[in-house]
Amino acid sequence: MNWDKLFKSPFKSDVYFFSTRQQVDQRWGTTQPVTIRDKDFGAVRLRAFGNYSYRIADPKLFHTEISGTRDTYAVADLDGQLRGLMLQHISDAVASSGVAFLDLAANQVAFAKALLDATAPAFAALGLKLEGVTMQNVSLPEELQKILDQKIGMGMVGDMGKFMQYQTAQSIPKFAEGAAGGGGVVGDAMGLGAGVALGQVMAQQLNQGLQGQNAAAAAAASAGVRPDDVMATLEKLGELKIKGILTQEEFDAKKAELLKKLV
Repeated sequence: MNWDKLFKSPFKSDVYFFSTRQQVDQRWGTTQPVTIRDKDFGAVRLRAFGNYSYRIADPKLFHTEISGTRDTYAVADLDGQLRGLMLQHISDAVASSGVAFLDLAANQVAFAKALLDATAPAFAALGLKLEGVTMQNVSLPEELQKILDQKIGMGMVGDMGKFMQYQTAQSIPKFAEGAAGGGGVVGDAMGLGAGVALGQVMAQQLNQGLQGQNAAAAAAASAGVRPDDVMATLEKLGELKIKGILTQEEFDAKKAELLKKLV
């Protein structure tokens, strides 16, 4: 009964209880965009969030590394540290998954598995076991999302020439309405843009028409001329020679040139 020690035993023990049940629905997410290397875009900054679950797997290690001699240590006390470990390994998870950013949304399970494999050793060093990781969303910052939307739109347009012709055709009625109703500076600017585009289209069509006419003239020239036209031209040249406007040498040169066309 330890009566010789005033009923106080000299051998004392401290007993600690550790909950080994699974701690679920623990949140993780990027407070700031994380820069990663992507095989399509080179380097991108992305945001992601999800949740994870863990349990104590080695109470002795956890006691040595984390809780120490504290009388209580709650799940909330670990939240910041574990969330930081998750975010620290996002870049490693994306690189090891081999999934491009554009495919991450369709491969969330693969990305979550890669994040679990990359982060589990850091949890194990604290006496914890990372049981599961889920990714609920992955996205780009707003300014980069706008650029991606423009790139997607350009890919959907396809033939830019046809798209410009379509835009011009759509702008002509608006230009007419603005001109009739006095649309102001904005209407004038829209009309000017439509007019410039329309002028470019008309210039292209005129150029094509002139090229067609030149080709037709060249074809007619290559086909030769009629003898009656040559004789009429020679008579006119003879009259010019008689009047002294053409010299004999000039008349002979023109005559030889016209006679060649009859061949």
